[in-house]
Amino acid sequence: MKKTFLFIALIAILLVSCSPKEEVLLYVGTYTDNDSEGIYCYEFDEELGELTLKFVSPNQENPSFLAISPNQDYLYAVSEVRQSPGIDSGSVTAYRIAASGELEKINQKATKGYHPCHVEVSPDGKFVVASNYSSGSLSFYRVEDDGGLSDSFQQIQHVGSGPDSTRQSQPHAHSALFEFSGDLLVSADLGNDKLEFYQYDEVTGRFQEAEKAFVAMEPGAGPRHFAFSPDGQFIYVMNELNSQVSVLKKQDEQFDLLESVSTLPIDFEGDNSGADIHVSDDGRFVYSSNRGHNSIAVFSRDANGSIHLIETVPVEGEWPRNFSISPGGNYLLVANQHSNNITVFEIDPEAVILSYTGTSMEVPDPVCLRFLVR
Repeated sequence: MKKTFLFIALIAILLVSCSPKEEVLLYVGTYTDNDSEGIYCYEFDEELGELTLKFVSPNQENPSFLAISPNQDYLYAVSEVRQSPGIDSGSVTAYRIAASGELEKINQKATKGYHPCHVEVSPDGKFVVASNYSSGSLSFYRVEDDGGLSDSFQQIQHVGSGPDSTRQSQPHAHSALFEFSGDLLVSADLGNDKLEFYQYDEVTGRFQEAEKAFVAMEPGAGPRHFAFSPDGQFIYVMNELNSQVSVLKKQDEQFDLLESVSTLPIDFEGDNSGADIHVSDDGRFVYSSNRGHNSIAVFSRDANGSIHLIETVPVEGEWPRNFSISPGGNYLLVANQHSNNITVFEIDPEAVILSYTGTSMEVPDPVCLRFLVR
């Protein structure tokens, strides 16, 4: 009996050791005005925190922001331009992700708006929404059976302005995310200082304003990106213009503004623009990026949703645009646009610190980081 048990244990160990290791890919969206060739793909070693370049998918139309479908078969990239070739607006390109990880173009569709800077896929994979910064509008697409996009079937035009006459003379839609259930779509508009809420109407086949149509940020805040807490009960908004994180709490089916907290040390006196924001998978921490101060702000998060600034960590680069937490939760990678590099930090949740690993990968004008595990 003892020999049988040892034999079974040995077989189990062999099966685990022989099982194929998961491949972690990192897709990088870039601006192509200078040296970038398009969308870069790296293999990421989750154990060592190292990046290895696999290939580049050619795209010279500022494929700045990326989104990967829930089934991980497709990738969507905005063309953050005023006009794509042959198209009288910006556009979104649909790609099939091959077994090798390489991107195969399916089709490209107009946004009917200028300079789309963000793209997102619904949790059920049926819809794609792009945020047109210069036009202050949202463009909606249905996802076809082959992963390609329909023509844009709806555009929603934001209205309003803010007190900053340079940056807020008109609406500037900057990002849009679906709530985890997919029942609610939230859009951050830097120009009118609002988070706007929409729901899909099955009868009309269009998106319409939710019962509570918006939540206003502080005047001049400039909401840019935001993230949901893991339980979906809170939204954390990175305001670009006043470098604050605003906390919204869900009350019944609506969200209300609770507080806003600075992402900067009290003694900082320079210019800064808030950029990206993410919540850790366990919900204990909130991270945001500072462009100008060139740091990641680390907040602890209480059970009631409120946040407290713990530290600001230098990003070892300039202008941290976007950042992403690795699938295993062990590393945080930062896209530093102006210094043309991606830097890697180890996350120590027990000591509540980020530590620079020394890994810095040269990438031209990196903007967006998207992980894929396969």
